[in-house]
Amino acid sequence: MLKRNDIISELSDVSFDLLVIGGGITGAGIALDATTRGIKTAVVEMQDFAAGTSSRSSKLVHGGLRYLKQLDFKVVAETGKERAIVYENGPHVTTPEWMLLPFYEGGTFGKFMTSIGLRVYDFLAGVKKSERRVMFSVEETLKKEPLIKKDGLKGGGHYVEYRTDDARLTIEVLKKAVDSGATALNYAKVQEFLYENGKVVGVLVEDQLTGEKIKVRAKKVINATGPWVDSLREKDGSKKGKGLILSKGVHIVIDQSRFPLKQAIYFDTKADKRMIFAIPRGGKAYVGTTDTFYHDDPTSPEITQEDVDYLIDAINFMFPDVKVTRKDVESSWAGVRPLILEEGKDPSAISRKDEIWESDSGLITIAGGKLTGYRKMAETIVNLIAEKFDSEEGQKFMGCQTRKLPISGGDVGGSKKYVQFVQETAEQGTKLGLSKKDATHLASFYGSNAPVVFNLLHKEEAEKYEMPIVVFAKLVYAIEYELAVTPVDFYFRRTGSLLFDIDTVRNTKNQVLRYMEERFGWSTSEKERFNADLEAEIKNATGNE
Repeated sequence: MLKRNDIISELSDVSFDLLVIGGGITGAGIALDATTRGIKTAVVEMQDFAAGTSSRSSKLVHGGLRYLKQLDFKVVAETGKERAIVYENGPHVTTPEWMLLPFYEGGTFGKFMTSIGLRVYDFLAGVKKSERRVMFSVEETLKKEPLIKKDGLKGGGHYVEYRTDDARLTIEVLKKAVDSGATALNYAKVQEFLYENGKVVGVLVEDQLTGEKIKVRAKKVINATGPWVDSLREKDGSKKGKGLILSKGVHIVIDQSRFPLKQAIYFDTKADKRMIFAIPRGGKAYVGTTDTFYHDDPTSPEITQEDVDYLIDAINFMFPDVKVTRKDVESSWAGVRPLILEEGKDPSAISRKDEIWESDSGLITIAGGKLTGYRKMAETIVNLIAEKFDSEEGQKFMGCQTRKLPISGGDVGGSKKYVQFVQETAEQGTKLGLSKKDATHLASFYGSNAPVVFNLLHKEEAEKYEMPIVVFAKLVYAIEYELAVTPVDFYFRRTGSLLFDIDTVRNTKNQVLRYMEERFGWSTSEKERFNADLEAEIKNATGNE
């Protein structure tokens, strides 16, 4: 990515066809779809890319099994097929994860209905043969995961979900959009809309790092700000009709030394029969999610003891021998889901469908939706934009190009060749002096961008800053290629360490801060501000320090 000053100059100097407000997965997907059709596109994000819901989800590219329970067959079919496309285009950020659905006497799912439901799911979602559901006896179920509750167990269903790194998925999609010609800037907050003859023709943006204000002009403007869509509609004076209701989801992370989970589990809670997940990931197990209405600032949703206790109680109900306590929670995160308000429904019952609204000023808003459907949502709204250009200006753009388009890092020969790609690329890393473990990690983490990261393995400079070589290379890559400008950007969205490797954050935070201070030429007050932001995030994630 270009450096910030160059990007700001381009935003202020160029007149764009399309401006997308919001740098989460929805905005990133729209930018990629639009740019690859030849539409001159810009993206502005008031926080860091993916800082909202798109780094705080359950980190699953769902096939939509829960919608089968609600008899929403269309959503099951679409999300299941879309899930496979997301995986194929970015196997380095999306991984098949076999999920065990145990069923119990008196539980939400019975053996017969589970078997039929999963079979229908396989059919609707177009699941490939190797990933179709398998039904287990009690003995087979316990062999897969000995920790689950034995009392009342009737068997289990085994089916595939896809685990993802939501923030990295967002950033890789956005990088591909930028590589294809889009212009994107984080920490660029829309202060007001610009109008001509009552129609939106751009925005006034304030750089949140410097206070500089610039005008960005575009023929069409899309509001894809997730939890913030209604506040932008208010700025536009067009908030009427349907609106949003926010729902908070909390996840907790426990080391596998305390919760030795072998197998991802989808199970219902004792408290309210809601379905939640427990998923092993990189020596940790994470569990979520809660689902409660949320009415405060969506920028930093807080995690309450009630949230944590709900999940701990659920773990101890389903895994009675584990006996986890609050002290075992290493880290946690909370995110808010922007749901389209349906009066009288509790959060879990509200549809996750997306909707598009257009105001009298021409502002187009996309609301609702899910991570899994990001590419399809983008296709739908860019089709609409393309039709408008055709009918209003006679300007024609090509159709959607993203169905078989690898995202940044995804040029690995498809999912079938991914493992071989990682092995061969890791060998390049070991020749440069990396351990096999570190080389394999970087190859799988960055996919086809790994060779670029290997070129940043500057041992002397890493030693100068007393940083492990892998952390150093990741940091330089995040700054030079992913527009990371704060330690929180690096630890939360570019690496996920704040959530899944808190010890690395504690052990390297001072070195990272020092490197970024020197690289960016921070003033004392800037350094103190970014350090305070990081400490606040550590406290928020761990509940202490």
